[in-house]
Amino acid sequence: MSLRVLGCSGAIAAGCKTTSFLLDERILIDAGTGVGDLTLDELARIDHVLLTHSHLDHVLSIPLLADAVLRRRRAARASPIQVHGLPDTLEALQTHLFNGVIWPDFTRLPSPQEPSLRLIPFQIGQRLELASRRIIEVLPAAHTVAACGFALRALSTEQWLVYTGDTGPNPLLWARLAQLPIRHLIIEAAFGDDEAELASLSRHHCPHSLALELRQLQGQRPAPEIWITHIKPGETQAVMAQLAAQAGLPAIPHALQAGQVLALD
Repeated sequence: MSLRVLGCSGAIAAGCKTTSFLLDERILIDAGTGVGDLTLDELARIDHVLLTHSHLDHVLSIPLLADAVLRRRRAARASPIQVHGLPDTLEALQTHLFNGVIWPDFTRLPSPQEPSLRLIPFQIGQRLELASRRIIEVLPAAHTVAACGFALRALSTEQWLVYTGDTGPNPLLWARLAQLPIRHLIIEAAFGDDEAELASLSRHHCPHSLALELRQLQGQRPAPEIWITHIKPGETQAVMAQLAAQAGLPAIPHALQAGQVLALD
């Protein structure tokens, strides 16, 4: 498996793209501005989009993707792109995005019988098998809207790559992670400790709250590689320094970078 980081920033600036990952060339995990770095051929190969939640920095490329590949996928007689999410997430897309006002409703275009997009609900705890026999488990998240994360299983070994999505402190997540042999953990720290109150209100992590959670992995051997995502532009050095100063972490965290490829298989 290869997970290609298209974007991992908490906002936009030159060189900073919001969250999106490309899995096995055909599965998009979240659809932030990083999707725009894919070629048209790469975009046309995407069959599935998995969403952690409905916030704009994670979904804004879906309407543009549908528009960009419509002609190519129709010519190839490809099936509609399947957009998978929690029921509340999909309802938000239909109500606020694909409503004919913000963007045309590509769940009914070019026709209701053969749309560009099809919305597919899932539930927390559900296991999906979408392409190449890849098993993806939907994990709980704790955010300001309905949200989830994903655990991606290696094809030939019991090893997992975990992406938590946007989340603050979350006991249910860590109870499940304690049961998984994790090789890579992608987890967020959206704010520095000087904005800990804002992090708490918006249900994100800062280095202090994240360290409290990461210490729960101390018993895992070998320790997973820890990758920090969703840092705001210009804040990476400060956030990572604050995190490095925390005692008792199971491994040294690293800042995730756009263009990075994480291997599991």
